[in-house]
Amino acid sequence: MSSQPIPDRFLRLNTVLDRTGLSRATLYRKIAAGTFPHQVKIAERCCGWRESEVAAWQRDPDGFNGSGLPPLAA
Repeated sequence: MSSQPIPDRFLRLNTVLDRTGLSRATLYRKIAAGTFPHQVKIAERCCGWRESEVAAWQRDPDGFNGSGLPPLAA
């Protein structure tokens, strides 16, 4: 069995909304306030959220401070 780390996946908007139970408006309000991870641009007209950052928010939503992984270069 290999001990390689599991690669981080990108989640699209509907998946993030399903996993968190937040409305679209609440999600974007939390992003603006810095209490939810920012989305990452993954293509010209496509963005997503790192699964690891969404999971970190789910473990401690009140303690999330937005100091997750640095954004990827587009």
